[in-house]
Amino acid sequence: MSIRCLGASDFRGVRERRSSAFSAEIWFREKRLVLGTFDTAEEAAHAHDAAAWRILRPRRDMNFPNVSSQRAQDLAPLPRLFTDEDRRVHWRRQRRLAIAEKDVEALVVWRGGYPQDIVDERQFYKQLRSERDARRRERAAYREDKRSRKQAAQLKLKLRETSSWDFEDEQLADAYLQTSKENITESESESDE
Repeated sequence: MSIRCLGASDFRGVRERRSSAFSAEIWFREKRLVLGTFDTAEEAAHAHDAAAWRILRPRRDMNFPNVSSQRAQDLAPLPRLFTDEDRRVHWRRQRRLAIAEKDVEALVVWRGGYPQDIVDERQFYKQLRSERDARRRERAAYREDKRSRKQAAQLKLKLRETSSWDFEDEQLADAYLQTSKENITESESESDE
């Protein structure tokens, strides 16, 4: 098969590149979808047909209308379709990556020039971590205290329901008085003497 001129081929949706490679593309919903670059025009035409078959184009729009759909798909499985939006996303990612690389380079230069700032920064974050851990321990102790008080209250309610005692009676109230740690330590010290 002969190529008519640079950029044109005998196949629908196939273009010849300056590098003697062939690119396949297809239009879908007002977007040009690039199917990839291939070594021969036939491979690019098969890729075009596989994409046309996938997007339900009629056979008359295919390069090889007599080839079965499965055969066209086997010859050239559907490549990833690149849209203009994909290219914009890729460009944005590349730009962000370049900015991040520049930031890393600037940080390396800065660290080389100001070693005391590095020490101060590490101490600051160490102190921040210790304060955060202290707050976490405090919250954990509070939650544990709250759980134990809740369990004690539930046990008291359960005892009240199952017991025939009258908890409003002053004689029995002494049995449920809560003593503080100070009273306990005082009574222990008195018993030691």
